[in-house]
Amino acid sequence: MNDITMSKICGLISLSMKAGKLAVGEERAKEAIISDRAYLIIVASDASDNTKKKFSDMAAYRNVPLISIFDRYQFGKLIGKKFSVSAVVTDKGFAEGIIGLYEM
Repeated sequence: MNDITMSKICGLISLSMKAGKLAVGEERAKEAIISDRAYLIIVASDASDNTKKKFSDMAAYRNVPLISIFDRYQFGKLIGKKFSVSAVVTDKGFAEGIIGLYEM
């Protein structure tokens, strides 16, 4: 993935956070998934195997795309936190934009 594409993905994730369309943290992310408000699941690349499996299982069961492209500190910095392991995009437009760029 080139730097321009990565920069655009970062911009969309940051914008979704500012717009209140990103459920951050394990509990808020799980809540969004269970309540069918999830359009994209983001899990840090350095999350524990247990966390990765948990979100992977939820993604498969609910048919929600899952991506893992940042470590916990990169992801946290991107959304204005010290670190973050998991988040869910709750807006279809933001999710489609991020997925489209991720799959390029």
